[in-house]
Amino acid sequence: MNVDKRVLNFLVIILLSLATFWWTFFIFHMPFDAKIVASVILIRMLASFLIFQDYSLSWSKASQKTFLIKSFVYLVAFFVYIPLFYGVIAIYFFASELFLYIFSINFAMYVYYFVMNRSKVEKTKSIVIYGAGKAGIKLESEFSNSQYRVKYFIDDDKIIQNRSIDSIKVISPQKLQESLGTSKLDLLVIAMPSAPKPRIKEIYRGLSHCFKEIKILPSINDILRDRDFATQLQNISLEDLLARHPQDLDKEKIKAFIKDKTVLITGAGGSIGSEICRQCEKFGAKKLILLDHSEYNLYAISEEIRSVPTVLVMQSVVEKELLENTFQIHMPEIVIHAAAYKHVPLVESNMHEAIVNNVLGTKNVIDSAIKYGVQKFVMLSTDKAVRPTNVMGATKRICELYVQNVLSQKTEIVAVRFGNVLGSSGSVIPKFKSQIERGENLTVTHPDITRYFMLIPEACELVLQAGAIGRGGEIFILDMGEPVKIVDLARKMIELSASEGVDIEFTGLRQGEKLYEELLIDESDAKTEYDSIMVATPTYYSIDKLNDDIQELLACGNKLEQLKVIVPEFYHRKNEV
Repeated sequence: MNVDKRVLNFLVIILLSLATFWWTFFIFHMPFDAKIVASVILIRMLASFLIFQDYSLSWSKASQKTFLIKSFVYLVAFFVYIPLFYGVIAIYFFASELFLYIFSINFAMYVYYFVMNRSKVEKTKSIVIYGAGKAGIKLESEFSNSQYRVKYFIDDDKIIQNRSIDSIKVISPQKLQESLGTSKLDLLVIAMPSAPKPRIKEIYRGLSHCFKEIKILPSINDILRDRDFATQLQNISLEDLLARHPQDLDKEKIKAFIKDKTVLITGAGGSIGSEICRQCEKFGAKKLILLDHSEYNLYAISEEIRSVPTVLVMQSVVEKELLENTFQIHMPEIVIHAAAYKHVPLVESNMHEAIVNNVLGTKNVIDSAIKYGVQKFVMLSTDKAVRPTNVMGATKRICELYVQNVLSQKTEIVAVRFGNVLGSSGSVIPKFKSQIERGENLTVTHPDITRYFMLIPEACELVLQAGAIGRGGEIFILDMGEPVKIVDLARKMIELSASEGVDIEFTGLRQGEKLYEELLIDESDAKTEYDSIMVATPTYYSIDKLNDDIQELLACGNKLEQLKVIVPEFYHRKNEV
């Protein structure tokens, strides 16, 4: 028989309260009737439950301070309610609280574990719960009839460290590491649904060597209220460990930029474009024009956007006449240009299509924005545009040059340069996940290859923030933190998945791929009011010459040579280190 502890707590408190009331009135030979007894106990219990929520707290976390505060509240309430018996009532309240404080721990524990919960499961694994709050206590209750034995609670609050919850000691992370030495326990559960990702990352890094497995309770917004917490535990994700959450994110600035504006997003169905759509909805856009040449991607993002009027435009940015028609009809005030071919090996194999889509497509969108009086144009660029070694990076660098040198009239045109985003289509992390699911070795091109990473929501928020502060002609650079070795990423994913027999294979650098990506060209790049956003040094390029060079690039046969004419620092790297 498995009974919820809250019900048991409720019953035990009522029994002790009745016993205390009987003792108080009969020892002092005071007259009373059943109605007064029932009234006093009922109001006492309701007040206690409503004010202090005794039914959901662990008695073993009670303190002298709580005892005194509760007794004071009860006395004030009942001196007003029953003035005729205030002396005896005072004795009753103090005696009742004293009995509950002294006896409830052992009494409840013995009744629950030895009377109400006889169907024992053999405890074969040890678990530690990080977080001795309500979520942690609920989890401990749910694990009581499982194969897991909760060995410790861990909590950062020094006030409750070295105390006990249902006879389970609460300790600090340092104390746990000292007690374990080099041995490992089976499972750590991080029961802190309100904790930010950087704190989760900190806990993982500090304690991962102490456990065979680590799981986490979802964020408070993702917890399903009608299900046990134990059934909702998740593995720590790579996103939890790599998330940075910039401290200078200015949501008010973004809101002022987006709110009540008509925003056109190209590439709206892609991994970045779709998140830009969600952010624009969150920050109060008046209307969204979602433009994408993929039918399915356009449909998928349209199903998510509910609170903002949307217009779906299935169109390619290469088709200038149709594009201008879209601008003329909907008159967007802001354009976020996310449409591009970004997969390096595919672009290398399809050079002409990539140049047309990335360079001509971007030029078409910028020219249309200027022609139809768009207030702000934001182009998404990439760290691969810095000293490019592949065609994709070279095309994006040409787009940056166009952003900086085009005659923009009243339109403020900026670009935002950043590195890889976690989980985007075609990125390494979904590829690794797929390989792990199939039981295959993870393929890494080179043991020293590194990349910058950022979560998609973080990157998109900073893109909008950069757009908000831009005045035209800037190339903003997002602070991506420290670069990550791809081989370390692969090892961490194997570790998190607890997969056996999965190893790492090195396949050699692909065409156009380089070991290290760069975000800054030189030290003259300027700072902005935000540490997370910098501005690249402007590069002058006669706009008439740039237009002529772009036309030559589209028409010529030797496109690699023409790319090098426009981007002199472009060094095309083939299959070499």
